[in-house]
Amino acid sequence: MDSHQIVDLFRVIARRLAEARAELGALDGAIGDADHGNSMADGFAAVVRASAEAATRGSDVGDLFVVAGRSFLNAVGATTGPLYASALLRAGQRFAGQKTLAIADLPDLLAAFAAGISDRGKARPGDKTMMDVWGPAARAAEQPGPPRDRMARALRAAEDGRDATRTMVASVGRAARLGERSLGHVDPGAASAVIVIAALQEGLAHHLAQDRP
Repeated sequence: MDSHQIVDLFRVIARRLAEARAELGALDGAIGDADHGNSMADGFAAVVRASAEAATRGSDVGDLFVVAGRSFLNAVGATTGPLYASALLRAGQRFAGQKTLAIADLPDLLAAFAAGISDRGKARPGDKTMMDVWGPAARAAEQPGPPRDRMARALRAAEDGRDATRTMVASVGRAARLGERSLGHVDPGAASAVIVIAALQEGLAHHLAQDRP
């Protein structure tokens, strides 16, 4: 996949998050300030604009993720901005200097995203955050197999992680102020992480279908 095809992946993510803007806002409204849907949709819309311009200028894949990370941070404040900026910047480090991203390496994006978010946010499993999705998804994607199978396993693990946050009490972030009242609610960051991973799987499937003779 070249830089323009990576931009196409970003477009799928941005489109799915835009479609889920209201749903994510409602989830966040139950335990936060109701802005998570706007933050994610606006952040990835900014990523598409900036990365498309960078691809047109001839940026390689690694640089494209760096541009994406900086644009997300510029567009989104609060907690989500630095977390996804760190995810995208870590992907930039992982694929630094590469003109293309091999299809077999696409699932490795999940490990890069998870590492960037974990290092920045310091959340642990069970804290009721997006790391309850990114951690299991990254581990599932590391298992050997064709990229389509690895992404499918990652998405299943992500969905299980998202659903598990309903049974958790938030211990970090704004939701932690609610204590036991956060129990029974899906974490909005976990929900949006599943959307991102599902969009990556969708983009992968579309790319593979285009390459099929």
